[in-house]
Parts: sequence; C-alpha cells; structure tokens
Amino acid sequence: MGVRILLLGNGGREHALAWKMAKSDQLDCLYVCPGNGGTAQEPKTVNVDLSTSNFPRLVDFAVENKIDLVVPGPEQPLVDGIETYFRKVGIPVFGPSKLAARMEGSKAFSKDFMARHNIPTAAFRVFTNKQIDEAIEYVETCGHKVVLKASGLAAGKGVLIPDTTEEAIVGLKEMMVKNVFGDAGSEVVIEELLTGPEVSVLAFSDGYTIVPLPAAQDHKRIGDGDVGLNTGGMGAYAPAGIATPAILEQITKESLRPTIDGMRREGFPFVGMLFTGFMLTQSGPKVLEYNVRFGDPETEALMLLLSDEVDLISVLMACANHHLDSTTIAVRPGFAVSVVLASQGYPGAYPKGKAITFKPVPSNVVVFHAGTTKSGNDIVTSGGRVLAVTAYAPSIQEALDAAYAGVDAVSFDGKTYRRDIGYRALNAIRDKAPGLTYAEAGVSVDAGNDLIEIIKPLVRSTRRSGADAEIGGFGGIFDLKATGFRDPVLVSGTDGVGTKLRVAVDVGIHDLVGIDLVAMSVNDLLVQGAEPLYFLDYYGCGKLDVGVASQVVKGIADGCRQAGCALIGGETAEMPGMYTEGDYDLAGFAVGAVERDLILPTPEIAVGDVLLGVSSSGIHSNGFSLVRKVVSISGLSYDSPCPWKTDTTLGRVLLEPTRIYVSQVLPAAKAGLLKGMSHITGGGFTENIPRVLPKNLGCYIDASTWTLPPVFKFLAQHGNIAPIEMARTFNNGLGMIVIVGPDRVDAAIAALEKGEGTVHRVGEVTAQPGVEMRNLQAWSL
Repeated sequence: MGVRILLLGNGGREHALAWKMAKSDQLDCLYVCPGNGGTAQEPKTVNVDLSTSNFPRLVDFAVENKIDLVVPGPEQPLVDGIETYFRKVGIPVFGPSKLAARMEGSKAFSKDFMARHNIPTAAFRVFTNKQIDEAIEYVETCGHKVVLKASGLAAGKGVLIPDTTEEAIVGLKEMMVKNVFGDAGSEVVIEELLTGPEVSVLAFSDGYTIVPLPAAQDHKRIGDGDVGLNTGGMGAYAPAGIATPAILEQITKESLRPTIDGMRREGFPFVGMLFTGFMLTQSGPKVLEYNVRFGDPETEALMLLLSDEVDLISVLMACANHHLDSTTIAVRPGFAVSVVLASQGYPGAYPKGKAITFKPVPSNVVVFHAGTTKSGNDIVTSGGRVLAVTAYAPSIQEALDAAYAGVDAVSFDGKTYRRDIGYRALNAIRDKAPGLTYAEAGVSVDAGNDLIEIIKPLVRSTRRSGADAEIGGFGGIFDLKATGFRDPVLVSGTDGVGTKLRVAVDVGIHDLVGIDLVAMSVNDLLVQGAEPLYFLDYYGCGKLDVGVASQVVKGIADGCRQAGCALIGGETAEMPGMYTEGDYDLAGFAVGAVERDLILPTPEIAVGDVLLGVSSSGIHSNGFSLVRKVVSISGLSYDSPCPWKTDTTLGRVLLEPTRIYVSQVLPAAKAGLLKGMSHITGGGFTENIPRVLPKNLGCYIDASTWTLPPVFKFLAQHGNIAPIEMARTFNNGLGMIVIVGPDRVDAAIAALEKGEGTVHRVGEVTAQPGVEMRNLQAWSL
C-alpha cells in the first residue's frame, strides 16, 4: 500500500505542494483539507471539508484513513500545537512542535532567541501594551528609524514602517491602544530599520540537518513599483541573483545553522520548513523574521525549481523521521516566476464568486489555485489572492514572458496583478555592475599608500652604517662593507610574537608588540655573537587599519633603534576573509654578522663554567597561551588594576615588551668574555640552555639566587602552576643566560652590569646532560 498524506490549507502554497506530491510514485492518496478548486483536479487527490482548527476531528479522520504523514500548510495550526495531537497517536507531522513554532508565533521570543545565539539581526526592544509610554520614549530617543512589529500572528500584515518619529508614535497607539492587529499587537517589537535588498530562504530541516533551497524575492505591495498596501505577496521569483553563493554560505553559517543547533540545544528541535527573511545590509545578511512553514508565493516558484527526480514525499518523510541526510534535494538550473492574480479591492474588501475562464497556457506554465472554489461546473473566486501563475525557464526573462503569457490566458472580472514581478532581477541584468576593483574585493591600495607615508619617518630613524633606511622599493639594500667587518659570517633569524598579539588586540595597545617582534629575532642573533644589521617585518590583516598598523611599525622602529639595526623593508598584506575583524599577525626577519673567530658558542665550554643570568623585563613573548588561561580563571580582566603595580592595568603590565639585550651583552661577546649564550624563550630554562651546550654536558640552575618577579608569582598562584612547570615554560625573571669561564666571571659581570638588566650568578656547567633545577622551593608561595 502506498503513502497516505493529509495536507492542511487551501491556498496557492497548498496547491503547489499537492501538485509536486501527486507526481510521486509512492502516493496512494492525498487528502487536502479543505483544499480549493485546483487541488481537487490533481491526480490521487481529494478535498476534505473539515475545519483545520478542529484538531481532535482531524486526528480522528487521520486515524480512520490510515494517514502516514500530516503536512500543515499555514502557520496558525502549527502555532496552536497541532503537531502534539498527531504525535500522541503516532502520526508524524512535517512541521514543528508548539514550542518550536514560537519562532513565528512570537516575534519577541524569536528576537530574544537570536540575541542569545548571536544571530545577526536588527537592534530591538520589546514592549507590552501596558508599556506604551516607555515604547514612545524609546522611539523618541533611540536615534534611528524604526520598524514596528506586532509580536503575534497577524497574517503577514502586522508590520508598520513609519517615516518619522511622529508616525511611529501614531503607529504604536494604533497597535497597542486601538488594537488594530488584535491580540497580535498586545506585545510589540520595535526594531532598528535595516536597509538593503530582501531575500527569503526556505530550508528543510529534521532538527539536525538543514538543506536550504535557492533564495527567493517576493513582492509585498499591491502596486507596481512597490507602492500601495502590503499584501500576503503578489509574486515571487527564484533564485534571487543578489543572494550569491558566498552570501548563501554566510547565511547558512551565521544564521540557519546556529538557529537549528540552538533550537535543538534549548529543547525544541525544529522539524519542517524554516522560512527566514533576510535583509542584505552593508554589514552582511541580517534576519528579519522566522516563519515555520512554506512561504506563499515563494513555494509556487520553488516547486517548479525542484528537479523532476526529487520525490517531495520522500523529503517530507525524511524530515519528519529525522534522517534528512539520507535524501538528495536537487534543483534545476534556471529560473521560476510566480505572478499572483488577485480580486479587485484586495487587500481590502473584495467580491467573491466571480467565474474564472482558462485558456491553454504554455507548456512550462502551471496555474496554481489559491482563492478558488468549484461552483457547479465553474471555478469561481473565493479569496483575495485567487491564482498564482507560475513558469519555469532557463532565463529570468523567458520565465517572466511565459508567466505573463499564462496571465493573459486567465480571465475573471476584476483580475488584479502586478506587471513588474522580477523587476529587481531585470534591473540587475540591465544595470550590471562594472568590473570589480581591488577595493571592492576588500583591499585598499590607498590605505596601504597612506601607511607607507606615515611610517617613512619612523623607518628613517633606524638608519645606521650600511643602510639608508628608505622604503618603497622592491627590496631593501644593505652595504655590508660599510660596517667594517674583517671576516664576517652572516647570521639570520625569524620569529613572531605568538598569542601575545591576542592580548595586544584585546587591550588595544599595539606598539609594544612591535618591540617584541624585533627583540625575539635579534636576541636569537645575539646568542651567536652577531651584531644585528637589518630587519624586515610582515604584517597580515583582514582589513588594514592604518592607525593600528602604524603603531605596530612605530614599535618595530623603536626595537630596531634599541638593537642598532636598520629597518630596511617589509610586507603589509591585506587579506579579506583570512582574519576576523580587528585581528592581525606579525612576523619578523633579522640578519646580523659576526667575525668568524668570535662565533658563539665556542667549543671550549667545559664542566665548571659559570652561568650568569641577565634579568628580563617581564614575561617577554612566550607562554601567553597559558598566561591568557590563567587570567581567565583569576577573576581579573586586562582592564583590572595590576595587583602588584596598582598604578597601571594588568593588561599593560603583561604587554611589557621583551628586553633587547644587544647593547648590554654584545660588547662582552666582542671582547671574548663569553663562551655561549641562551635566549630564554618558549621552553624556559630546561629546553633552551641545552641548545648551547655540548651534547655530553648539562648544567644546574639555582632558583634561590634571584627573586622570582611578581608577575611570575601571580601566574604560579592563580594558575596553581608547579615550579618545575614554570621553569620549562617561562623565563621567570632571567631572559638571557651567558656562559663564562671561572677565570672571567668578574670581568664578565663588570661588563654586563653596565647595561639595564641586573646580573646574577645562577649556576654552573655539569657533566650530567640536561638542566637540573635546584632549590625550586624558593619559588613556593
């Protein structure tokens, strides 16, 4: 036995669904309640004269006739909870539960849902009819134009778009005091007026999977050119070209998927057709409203777009039974257009019972009935929207021509229709935008040029022998001969700043990480005994903020001056879509030189050599993933006063830039006082010091020989970090370790103490490979 289906409704939407379902080989019988003059003409289809609001009677009918699936067309039965009645007797429903149907039944509920799940939508406030004074005050002070929406169901007409504040106040009084929309207006949503083209996206869902259909555009106003009163819809076409694949992907990712996932997580999963209206604003697609059923007249066009291979019954059953991912929903290439024929006077009062005559229509046209009924041998008008003449063709113009040929083949007294359906699509073709520019792709060449002009003086401030520090060419030039080296060996290094950038972006201080960027590279050159000569930077972002970028380069120039190297070039890459708004990334590349006979480390490192530690300025640039985690659980924010330095914020202290050791340590290296150096970066003491020692040697570090700085005590305390974990993650107050022979300790200390960092004797080289951390209890809190 085939499938038996009960379809509720009597409009053009229901006729279009019946037309498509009647093509299924699975169908045994389709009952349409109450149906119209067109549904009764479809094969295997029977109209049933029952009230769609008498749920117990509908359940009895379904049980008696062994119905396999119920498909409610209009929203009211769904909002009233019809799904529950059928679920109790084991009959699946293609449509949401009463809880899920609140997404259409209450605009206040749906707006709160969007806010909870960060779904893009207009700014809004909700007011009950007892808050009329507060609502009026809001529209007078909100500072933007508003849209007034009755929260409840109002047959698609409960929306007012006032042009002025005075009109908004009048509209509020009509809705909330005079009750022009009945109970639907007892609660009113006041929204920010969004501007841009509108599109409708209808999407199948089984509560887990969501499959959007091509975006459609409808025509709400009664008159050509979008003038006159709002209606239920005078026509539609799909696909809407304005909804490009990229926009549809964004809509699915930012709105549809979060909606389905959010409803499921909140305990009312959505099953059925989610019909979402979007405004394509300059800042992206934003949700206007949700509907929980097929749209009308969008459905008429979309049914013609579905491929002949699509069995609509299989799709509906898959949704109701939660296995939509097992079906394929293919769409034909081309366009579908639906033109509504209305009764004269609609959307106001209109006559009924006008006889309709039909002449043959083109083969690619289907005339869907809406407000019609059978009277004797005649089909007569019985509603405001009478017919939806729908056509499919390879192009929008061909589809429109066929649809209007179909319109001409239908006659009844007072036939009213719009002659400009699809005009937006035609205008888009006619006024096809000129070729894209780089700026329209999101890359501003002008902003890049502005940045170069701003940073040129900063770059010039880093001049040194060998480089004029001018930028703007294809590459930076450095004259090594001008530096006076006898037998130089070049040393290069590259590095970044890691997740310290996240803190910089969150705090809004950007110049200090520029210093970090230079420090991380030049300190690595220094440990080889090299003098930094020049530096190049890389700055990547999604949208170039000249103010932020220039602050970063200011810091880079500061770091170059401290290191004595020239900033001779760089790359600024603006890459739309690669970074979130406000984020950027940094990388640096440094080159230095050292006389061949002074390259470090020397092969003479031996047991008994002394380790001296030079103090750090703070955390430097490593371990910030752990730092950020500690801050997140500490109860403090980056804006909080720093616990050990209350005259500044915690964020500013954490951003203290990495110390550049060149001026302090390089003279001692050039004097031959040092055997080796280790820059204490990621991996702390235990990972970095062995990199400079012979493989058969190790060392010990005595943690009691210096005082653990407050920032590290804070991290250890609030993160409950063990001392050994601190030792292999952070510098713990010593950013550079130097190795000297026992006979040169005093000379080395004397040379190093001329610099900014304090010097500590912290350990010795041993015969045991690895790093032994002694007296870690000194760090206990």
